[in-house]
Amino acid sequence: MDSSLNIGYSTCPNDTFIFCHLAQKTEFCAHLQDVETLNRWAFEERLDVTKLSFHAWLKLRDRYTLLNAGSALGRGCGPLVIVRRDAADAEQMLADGTVAVPGEYTTAHLLLRLWRPDIQNRIFMPFDRIMDAVESGEADAGVIIHEGRFVYEERGFLCMQDLGAWWEDTTGLPIPLGCIAARASLGRTRIAEIEQQIRTSVQTAFDDPESTRDYVKRYAQELDDAVIREHIQTYVNHYTLELGDDGRTAVEKLAEMAESAGVI
Repeated sequence: MDSSLNIGYSTCPNDTFIFCHLAQKTEFCAHLQDVETLNRWAFEERLDVTKLSFHAWLKLRDRYTLLNAGSALGRGCGPLVIVRRDAADAEQMLADGTVAVPGEYTTAHLLLRLWRPDIQNRIFMPFDRIMDAVESGEADAGVIIHEGRFVYEERGFLCMQDLGAWWEDTTGLPIPLGCIAARASLGRTRIAEIEQQIRTSVQTAFDDPESTRDYVKRYAQELDDAVIREHIQTYVNHYTLELGDDGRTAVEKLAEMAESAGVI
C-alpha cells in the first residue's frame, strides 16, 4: 500500500480508540482534526480515508465510499439540545433565540433541522466551545456531542431534547452519527484492504483496551478516565466492526428524511 495514504479522524476518544493500532502502521499518515474540519476537507478531497459525519457523507456519496468498519451508530448516544438551567422560558428561547451547533455538516445539525425545522438562528462553532457559549450568553441554546453529553449536568445545563431519543422514537432504528469513508477513486480492492485494516484495529482495541490508553488520553478533551471510558463504550460497539443490515437501513432512513426535508 502506498506510503502516502492520508487518513483523517477526530481527536475524540472513540476515534483514537478505533485508530490507535492503525496509526502505528507506516503506510498511513494520520491527520487528527475536529470532525467538522474533516467534513469540510472531504469536499476538497484532501484525504484518502476520512471520518465523516453521516450528514457530510450523504452530500459526498458520489466521491466517497462508505466503509462497513469504523462507523459510530447506536442507541442512547445522540446529540443533546441544552439550555442554561436558569433559563426563564427555555422553549421560547429555543424557538426565537440563537442555537449553537457543532458544524454545518455534522449529523447533529441535520438532526436539529429534522426535529425542529422552525429553528432558524443557528451559529456554527467547534463542539468544545458550545457549552461555554451557552453559559456566557453568546448562544441561548446549544447542540452538544461527544464528551459533552457526560458532563453537561454538572456544568449546570438542562437537556431540552435528546435528538437520539427523538430519532429512535421516530424511526425505531439506531442513530447513524459518523462513518469512515474512502475516496471512490482508490478502487474496490484497495478500499476493501483498508476496511479490513480498520476492522483489525478495532478488534485489537476491543481485545486489549489498555493498549490504547496513552494514545486516547493524549488527545482527549475531557481527561477524566471514567468519562473517557464511558465515551468509548457509548460510541464504539458492534456497528463499529460491521455496519450490518440494520445499520445500513438506518443510514438509508436518514438519507430519505433529509431528502424529504430538502436538507440534501
